[in-house]
This record gives sequence, C-alpha cells and structure tokens, in this order.
Amino acid sequence: MDEAAKKTTLRMIPYGIYVLTADGGDGDISAATVNWVTQTSFAPPLVAVALKADSGAYAIVKKTGTFALNMLGKGQQGPAFTFFKPAEVDGSTISGEPFHAGSNGAPILDNAPAAAECKVVEIVEQGDHHIVIAEVTDASVAKEPEGRADEAILEMKDLGEKVFYGG
Repeated sequence: MDEAAKKTTLRMIPYGIYVLTADGGDGDISAATVNWVTQTSFAPPLVAVALKADSGAYAIVKKTGTFALNMLGKGQQGPAFTFFKPAEVDGSTISGEPFHAGSNGAPILDNAPAAAECKVVEIVEQGDHHIVIAEVTDASVAKEPEGRADEAILEMKDLGEKVFYGG
C-alpha cells in the first residue's frame, strides 16, 4: 500500500471534537478529547466512540459502563487542547473547566453547549483504539445552536493546519 496515499485519504474523513468524561468513583475522574464519534442508531439512540485502549478514560468507561460525551462548539479550541492531556480534578473543576454530575454520574462540562449521557452496550476490542457502542440515556442542551446543529460543533480543522487525524 502507498503509505502517503493512505494517510492523505484517511485524513479526508471529517471529525468533530468532543470531550468524553467519566467518573470511576473515589475521585477517579477522567476527561479526554475524542474525535472518532458517530451516531449508529435512532431507536434506540446509539453512538460509537473510539477510545485509546491504554487510556485512563477507556479504563474508567470499561469499569463503570457509563460516560458523558460533551459537545464542543465553535471557538472552544481551548478546552479541546486542554483535554489532550490527563485531566486534573480540583473541587468542581476538571483541568480548570467547571462541571457538574449528570444523571448517570458522569461529569458534564458546564461550558459545553450540549452533552449526551451514555450507557455502554458493547465494546469491540480491536486495534489501538477500542470501539465503545453506547446508548444515549439522557441529553442536555445548555446553549441552543444558531442554524444547523451540525454546523455548531467544533471540528478538527478548526484546531489549526498542523492538527489532524488519520493515516
């Protein structure tokens, strides 16, 4: 396979940017920027999220079976970069971002325009990222988007010319 062609081709897949949060109990909270996310079913509402198999976020999600998917909006590059690094909890903030517990216990970022709370239904353990399939059990909208909802989401291309995934 032509490695350059593979890389270019896979980088043509568009990605939104989200922060996945999970609470493992006893102060064990994780927050990680994720971009491999898609809705896979309307009834029941299912999403698929790819998580790095050796990450703290994956370990908590696998242990608890719950998480929240916090949508980042246009202009929220700061939080996207913040959660590329391991999260630090200080009172009611995660890496400086205020949060509250959602109905499933997972942290909801107060500044996220919307969040989906999820319950794991299956995990596909293949490759360096495992696919978590989860049912959306609750959703909240903190800020109604203007226009199309899918145009309000922060996208990988909004993070700069040298930030991309794929390949």
